[in-house]
Amino acid sequence: MGDDAPKLSTGQKALKVNLDPVRYGTFAEIGAGQEVARWFFKVGAAAGTISKSISAYDMAVSDAIYGRCKRYVSRERLHSMLDYEHRLNLERLRALRGDSTAFFAFADTVAALNYEGTNECHGWMGVKFQTHPRDEDSQVIIHVRMLDHENSLQQEVLGIVGVNLLYGAFFLHHRPDLMLESLLDNLSIERIEIDMIEFSGIEFRHVDNRVMSLKLVQLGLSGAAMFGPAGEVLQPSEVLRKKHILVERGSFRPVTKVNIDMVRSAHERFSSELGVRPEVIVELMEITMRNLLVTGKIDLSDFLARADMLAAAGKTVLISDYSEYYRLAAYLTRYTNEPIALTMGAGSLKDLFQQEYYSKLEGGILEAFGKLFTKNLRVYVYPLRDADTGMIHTVDNVELPLEMLNLYRHLVDCERIRQLDNFDEGVLHIFSRDVLNRIKDGDPAWESMVPPEIAEVIKSRHFFGYREVQLQD
Repeated sequence: MGDDAPKLSTGQKALKVNLDPVRYGTFAEIGAGQEVARWFFKVGAAAGTISKSISAYDMAVSDAIYGRCKRYVSRERLHSMLDYEHRLNLERLRALRGDSTAFFAFADTVAALNYEGTNECHGWMGVKFQTHPRDEDSQVIIHVRMLDHENSLQQEVLGIVGVNLLYGAFFLHHRPDLMLESLLDNLSIERIEIDMIEFSGIEFRHVDNRVMSLKLVQLGLSGAAMFGPAGEVLQPSEVLRKKHILVERGSFRPVTKVNIDMVRSAHERFSSELGVRPEVIVELMEITMRNLLVTGKIDLSDFLARADMLAAAGKTVLISDYSEYYRLAAYLTRYTNEPIALTMGAGSLKDLFQQEYYSKLEGGILEAFGKLFTKNLRVYVYPLRDADTGMIHTVDNVELPLEMLNLYRHLVDCERIRQLDNFDEGVLHIFSRDVLNRIKDGDPAWESMVPPEIAEVIKSRHFFGYREVQLQD
C-alpha cells in the first residue's frame, strides 16, 4: 500500500489478512475479551488465518500456560504469551506446512474499565511473526491507554488497534514509519494513547526505536515517550510508578558540564531533603518537541546526536509535548504521589513568570501555578552567571516583573522554589551555544567545557560540524 493509497476500514484490513494464504497463527487475549480475534471471525475466511484463539482469564490458568509473573498486565506477561504461542505453532505445524506458511502469534493482556470505574485502563499488545516462510522472527509490541469512559468503547478501540497492528506487521513491515502511523487508522487520539512501541527481530534490525519513540509524540499518539541509556524504549508507568522523580529540561546541544552539574546538585539536594537513597530517585533529562522543532522541522540526525550524548552520560531521556511546565507536572503526577522536583537555571526561572505563556488559560498564571505546584512539587534553581558583568543570578536576586514579586516571594517562602547551593562555580561560565560555536569554529577549548565521555562521542561521531572542521585543518 503506497503513501497515498486510501485507508482501509478495520473490516477490510481483517479480511485482507484472512485472504492472504501465507499468514497463519494464534490469537491469545487476556482481560477484555477476544476483541481482536473477533474481527477476523466476523469478516469471514478466518479458517485460513487462525490456528487457535485462546483467552485465559483465570490467573491460575494463565500461570499454568505462561508461567508465573508479578503483574498480569505487563510487558513480562506479553513476552511470555508471544514466545509460548509462537513456539507452539512452530513445533506443531512447521514440519507440515512450514515451506508455505509465515507463522505468527498475536497477544494482548489488558485491564479495561472495571465495574466500579476505578482502575487504570491500559494494556500490552504485540505480534511475533515471520515475514516469509522459514524466515527468522520479527516482533512489534506496544503499550496502550484507553481513554473512553465506557468499557464497551474501550473494547472496541482494542479490537481496532489490534487489527491495525497485525495489518501493519504483515503489509507495512518494510516501512515501520507508515506502520506506526497506521495504528491510528479508524481511531483518534481522543480515544487511545500509545506511549511505547518497540520493534525487534530480523525485519527491523535497522530500526532505531528512539526515532520511533519520537514519532509517537510527533504524531500525537502520546504526550511523552521515554528511552534508556542503551537506547531501549521504556514504558513510562513502569519507570515512574510510585517513584520520586527529578527532571531537568534542556536542549542538550551539546551536553555540557553545566547540564551534568545541574542534575547532580539537584539530585543530591533532593535525596538529602527526602532522606532517601539517591538511587531510588528516577532522573530524567527532558527534551520538548518545541525545542526539537525550533527550526520548523525535526532534524533526526540532530535529535540522535543529543540522544547519543545523553546515553554516553548514562541518562534516561524523556521526549515530551508538554512545553509548559504545568502540563509536564500533570503528566508526572499521573504516575506517582511521591515528591517531584524540577531543576532549572535562573534564566528559565525568569521565563517561568512571563504571563504571556499562560494567555490561553482562563485563570492565567495563577491557574498554571495551581497546576504546577500541586501535591509535593518543588523547583530547584541553578545559578546563572552573567557573561558580561560576571554577576551570579540566584533565587534571591532574579529580576522579575513587579506584579509577579508577591507571588514569587510566596513560592520561595513556602519552599516550592529553592536555591541550589552545592553547585560547581567553576563551570558557570559554560553555555551550550558558546560550546556549539567553538566546535564549529575549530576552537579546541570546547573540550574542557563538556564531560570527557561527551567529548569522545562528539569527536568519534563527528557531531555538530566537528568532522568538517577537522577535514579543513
